[in-house]
Amino acid sequence: MEHEASRQEDEGEMIRPRNRPKSQQKPVSDECRAIRLERCLAKSRKTERGSEAGYGVAEHCHIVGEVARELLRRMPRWLREELYPPGAELVAASHDVGKVSPTFQLKIRRAIEGSSCTPPELKQAVSLKESSWGGHPGVSQLTLEAMETGRYIPKIAGLHHGYSPRVEGRIATDSQFGGELWQEARQRLLERLREELDCEEWPDIRDEDQARVLAGLTTVADWIGSGSFFEEPVPDWQERIVPAVDSAGFIPSGVREGLGFEEIFGFPPRESQQIFYQQACRPGVHILEAPMGLGKTEAALYAAYLALSRNDATGIYFALPTQLTSEKIHDRVGAFLDSILLPGSIHRMPKLLHGNAWLKELEMGEEGRPGRSWFDARKRGILAPFAVGTIDQALMAVMNVRHGFVRAFGLAGKVVILDEVHSYDAYTGLLLDELVSTLRRLHCTVIILSATLTRERRQSFLERPVHGLEYPLVTSQPADADSPVELPVTAQTDHLVTIRLQAEDRPVMEEALRRAEEGQQVLWIENTVQEAQERYAVLAARAAGMEIECGLLHSRFTAADRQRNEDHWVGLYGKEGIELRTRCGRILVGTQVLEQSLDIDADFLVSRIAPTDMLLQRLGRLWRHSKTPRPDTARREAWLLSPPLPDAIEHPYQAFGSTAHVYVPYILCRTLEVWHEVEQINLPGDIRFLIEATYEERRESGAMARWQHELEHGNRFRKGRQQLRQLARIGLSSIGQTQSDDEAATRYSDRESIEVLLLQAVRTLREKRATQVTFLDGEVLLLPRNPKQGGHRAWRQRAAALQRQLVKVPPEQAPEPALRRSLHWLEEYLYLGSRDHEMARMRVVLVQPDGELQGVNGETASPDYQLVYDGQRGYQAIKNSD
Repeated sequence: MEHEASRQEDEGEMIRPRNRPKSQQKPVSDECRAIRLERCLAKSRKTERGSEAGYGVAEHCHIVGEVARELLRRMPRWLREELYPPGAELVAASHDVGKVSPTFQLKIRRAIEGSSCTPPELKQAVSLKESSWGGHPGVSQLTLEAMETGRYIPKIAGLHHGYSPRVEGRIATDSQFGGELWQEARQRLLERLREELDCEEWPDIRDEDQARVLAGLTTVADWIGSGSFFEEPVPDWQERIVPAVDSAGFIPSGVREGLGFEEIFGFPPRESQQIFYQQACRPGVHILEAPMGLGKTEAALYAAYLALSRNDATGIYFALPTQLTSEKIHDRVGAFLDSILLPGSIHRMPKLLHGNAWLKELEMGEEGRPGRSWFDARKRGILAPFAVGTIDQALMAVMNVRHGFVRAFGLAGKVVILDEVHSYDAYTGLLLDELVSTLRRLHCTVIILSATLTRERRQSFLERPVHGLEYPLVTSQPADADSPVELPVTAQTDHLVTIRLQAEDRPVMEEALRRAEEGQQVLWIENTVQEAQERYAVLAARAAGMEIECGLLHSRFTAADRQRNEDHWVGLYGKEGIELRTRCGRILVGTQVLEQSLDIDADFLVSRIAPTDMLLQRLGRLWRHSKTPRPDTARREAWLLSPPLPDAIEHPYQAFGSTAHVYVPYILCRTLEVWHEVEQINLPGDIRFLIEATYEERRESGAMARWQHELEHGNRFRKGRQQLRQLARIGLSSIGQTQSDDEAATRYSDRESIEVLLLQAVRTLREKRATQVTFLDGEVLLLPRNPKQGGHRAWRQRAAALQRQLVKVPPEQAPEPALRRSLHWLEEYLYLGSRDHEMARMRVVLVQPDGELQGVNGETASPDYQLVYDGQRGYQAIKNSD
């Protein structure tokens, strides 16, 4: 339900028909002749007394136009001139003109005055359903089409709720929209806005890119203009524009000038870092291929600093591969910002990079409030001047997902760092190509960091031929240059790593325990959470009597437990744990999170077979730092758990097990072909050969031809590369076409997961008009029925605390869904899914003392699985048949 409305009930503009032949006039009830524009409400607001009127449509639209103007004012001139045509604020202001319609006015007045309220002038709307034409955004779109405002402006107005209204075959003067009388009122409103905003003409939008960011500006301005600063109608609302935009986090940050690399990071740059940041400090696309541990992150951040200090960029978005990636990168980026930003900048606070803290401190407006989908820090980060987020959020900037254009608006003009980019996965590769191409047109500085790119992938990013096969390598395509520059970098000294393939788990477990007993720090990486949990259970049980510590890291922990576990184990395996690591041997078991952006150093590595890209990433965690103390018996060695090559080629699904459902069998077989006779490799010297040998196109025969065909064309369980590429093309963004984020498909996206809220107890306190929840650590939180009790900051704090109790799981392993109305006590604090659905997408369970999960009313959580949670192993789903 919209929250907003008109506070004026005095005399206003009368809506009267124009003089025209009776044959062209549509029948309109007499009551409609008396409607006043000033009586058209835009918002309602919740108070202790219930729903009351908020701002009128005319005022609200004016507010949003002024917010858009303030957002534009804070942008650098070069970005405004390139992407936002004069009059852009008028487009934002026009977004809600469709609220001047009988159906919307009836809906909002009934929300305020009760379901029996039917003002005479709105009787014609009683039997009509707004949903059939997409509600007021659809009317806004049709109104602007009728006024011939151009190709894009009507679609932008129609999209401001994030999805395309269904208005095919309709026109603005249709009777369900109030006929010609109401259309005249909407036109008069637009003329008034044009005069108030002093815009001579409607802007001329030249292409899809301008339309995309202007749609984002419109939507974000609407969110801010609908937030807490504009809940209560006041005559001096103009004074609230600047603080409202400040509160949303759109605060320019001054950068300290003239800082050297060593001043920021505390050590001098390597040659590879120096060559890279000298090339990558300006708009364009820049790729750094270098081995793990060579300081690619620092090279990228210093290039970003140079771009910021030259006013060539508006901020930084640091995109990591998945949500699994460690929170530790926040600390590194936070320390960097603390060094480069001027004192007093709110963005110098490293804690704000952590989504939970940001949720408490900053208010994004209506859609970013608790209980709405953009309260999620993973989404909101893309709008912040500085953020660490995921690649899938960036990819959705070029996809036809709801609010994809908001993401494009958030990225425009920034330094966008795409970390840990690999050659694996053709589908995401196509989306990444489109993202990089779009970011280039949005005047971004795009930095791609990788240890494992093929020449073909590098070429597709740059859309130019490249030739270099040296390694490490800097490839730079500035925005103002016709061809890329390829600069080989002096390689660091090669290190010899012993490789051993093992088909059986048991001897590898014995070896891991033996080495840990000698005092070594062992890293064991599996490809699925379930396998990691199973290995941990066995190893922890065996290690209990051997003075060996065992730990487990994966994605299915609550944020609170994950941070605790990660702080402990990264502290032991990282640079800060040098003094502690010699006290005893340890085994840390985990999933792909251990291969990504974690500065951990193992003496011995065990890994389940995975594509070459991922294996090399995992090897980068082996003997990472030269100064790390190690037992005399330690050797730079990795054991790979893998089936024999003939078995893998003939029966990959049986031979690879669950790994074949994570990575495609053909690539696994190609990887195993490369590695199965390898006894030693040189790092980084062999990286280029290993990657190219794995992904080089070739004609196959026999069983390999069958798996290659499956890679291209898929099977009944899995889509092939051709289908995935086609889906990617279909999913690419076009103004006017949208789908929900849940329907979006990127390889990195967590679209397939379900959020589960884990609590110890839930209790209704009727006398306090609140619900009391108890977290797993015993902390108690009160959720008032009126969420604004105690102020908006307290509301955000409560919602942020709940966010830390969530865990994401596959749909088939999720608890049974509940009716949305049964979770009404949560809907103002957490996003339960689309309001159009009867069942809530989020699940809520109680964790019993033995770890078993039950529904909030004591019912079985799942008919197919025994669901269990504890702080050591995380979320587990054990099939009842097992």
